[in-house]
Amino acid sequence: MSVHPSSTAKPLIYLASASPRRSALLTQIGVAHRVEPVAVDESVASAEAPATYVTRLAALKAETLWRRLTEPDRLPVLGSDTTVVVDDRILGKPADEDECVRMLQLLSGRTHQVHTAVALRSAAGSAVRLSVSEVTFRELTRAEMRDYWRTGEPADKAGGYAVQGRAAIFISRIAGSYSGIMGLPLFETAELLASQKITMGVQQG
Repeated sequence: MSVHPSSTAKPLIYLASASPRRSALLTQIGVAHRVEPVAVDESVASAEAPATYVTRLAALKAETLWRRLTEPDRLPVLGSDTTVVVDDRILGKPADEDECVRMLQLLSGRTHQVHTAVALRSAAGSAVRLSVSEVTFRELTRAEMRDYWRTGEPADKAGGYAVQGRAAIFISRIAGSYSGIMGLPLFETAELLASQKITMGVQQG
């Protein structure tokens, strides 16, 4: 299995995600980790609620990687999933410019929710935490939406935007977890890691 160390420090966990943002957030709180993405079916089940959807996927990602690992490589595995919700509708990643524009039209001038779940799988079992935040967009013009798509930024982002990127100029208000909106809620992540006595950089001195 090919793994990618986040630093020269001995890894404490695996991150079951290809997201560079999630890896950077773990590094921010001093958690040495290795990145090992997994592919899972991200289809939404019939009548599945957003909170159920993201918690299921976060746990599935962590469990999928955990089952692949063998001793001595079996470290705790962190999985996460994020979705944007408006009018109880789950917005995934836009497939093309037109779909991105449709998503941004739904978000324009309104407040929507961002659900992010984080799961930790270890020998002790699996635990999941959920973060729900609110994001308010100003009114967007169609030209702004199309120009934004052409930056390349929205293509792999739930809801078609990145809070930490150029879409920051669209956002008038945030309530909740900024790191959760980015894709890994650090408060909830720290709770999970602490429950397994996994050391974070802020605890070192």
